[in-house]
Amino acid sequence: MITRRDVFVAAATMCMTVAAVAFAQSGGKTIMHSSAFDFRRMDVQTTKVGERRAVFDAPTVTLDRLECHITTVNPGEEPHAAHQHPEEELMLIKEGTLEALQNGQKVKVGPGSVLFQASNEFHGAKNVGDIFCREVVVGCDAKDRSEVM
Repeated sequence: MITRRDVFVAAATMCMTVAAVAFAQSGGKTIMHSSAFDFRRMDVQTTKVGERRAVFDAPTVTLDRLECHITTVNPGEEPHAAHQHPEEELMLIKEGTLEALQNGQKVKVGPGSVLFQASNEFHGAKNVGDIFCREVVVGCDAKDRSEVM
């Protein structure tokens, strides 16, 4: 005969198993929930070309990884060499003028502009203005990339 205690123990075990699997699939990181991030309270990392502020880097319910940082690039500088990666990336230009390289083509963008860097497409960026360029960069890794690989 199955008792209420047996049902409770089975249900609790099932819930803990599901939670453990979700935690393991997230790489051991906690799933990010709705949050607010205050620019004034972010740690500033000085780089050789300007500054970098890490905003977040965590799994979400639908993504293995959602990462955001804010990069400030001094005039004439590049945050890094042109490259490609499997993650897709959005770059939102807040201040300054950026020249983006996307698959061999150069495009100049300014404040309010948005760049989309597609998966595995060659891209780079350089501050071609006379003041610093500040950009918000958001990258993501999907749960299943088997259809795009």
